[in-house]
Amino acid sequence: MFYQLIEEETFKMSRIGKLPIPIPAGVTITVSPENLVTVKGKLGELYQQVDPKITIVVEGTDLIVKRNSEAQDDRAKHGLYRSLLSNMVKGVNEGYTITQELVGVGYKASAKDQLLELSLGYSHNIVLELPKEVKVETTAERGKNNMIILKSNDKQLIGQVAAKIRSLRKPEPYKGKGIRFLGEEIKKKAGKSASSQ
Repeated sequence: MFYQLIEEETFKMSRIGKLPIPIPAGVTITVSPENLVTVKGKLGELYQQVDPKITIVVEGTDLIVKRNSEAQDDRAKHGLYRSLLSNMVKGVNEGYTITQELVGVGYKASAKDQLLELSLGYSHNIVLELPKEVKVETTAERGKNNMIILKSNDKQLIGQVAAKIRSLRKPEPYKGKGIRFLGEEIKKKAGKSASSQ
């Protein structure tokens, strides 16, 4: 059963790998002899070193990812690199945005340049220096929870930064206080008083 699941997942990845990646207007892609892929667009420039067993070809307005064998490892890499390159193309053309919500009395966030200062109910404020590739804004509207808005052309990096911020005060399961992604639903547990009734 376990190996069957692995084979099914690998098959899905290889099917993804066969899909061409449309190259939007304004995006240029170059592939070096060392298989380093450079993607440039209006929102910046990204790089990805690709395994030599995977071939990257620009055909007209499509980016094609090909594998050199049918080995299981190569089929998995086929889908992986196709997904990574697709994310890069979207990143330099449209960008990625992640919005997080601070739920809790007195929980606040403020940003200046690459510094994010958080008040999360600890004895001291937490200051994070974010990578220059990630832009950060905060909102503080009266009667609403504070928001943290992250923007970047790098999907992997913005995801890592958002996960780091969330880890500083994960939503607790009773009242849901903490840092959550906008729209994220927290499964709440019943407290002791509810269970004793």
